[in-house]
Amino acid sequence: MSDAFNIQITGGSPTPEEVAAVTAVLQASLAELAAEQALLDTTAMSAWQRSQRQLRVPLHNARGAWRSFSG
Repeated sequence: MSDAFNIQITGGSPTPEEVAAVTAVLQASLAELAAEQALLDTTAMSAWQRSQRQLRVPLHNARGAWRSFSG
């Protein structure tokens, strides 16, 4: 995350303390969003991982094993 961003005050006449407070809130919000995104990026399963999962139930090759498959 970059520490530099542009804030433009378009109205009113805020004090330096008010501008600093808004800046602090925005930086904290951005840091929280970046942390959440990093957590999602590390826990998300890639398409490759999903394709490599094991079958839930083993398939058995036996006489009549596939008869109930469609019904």
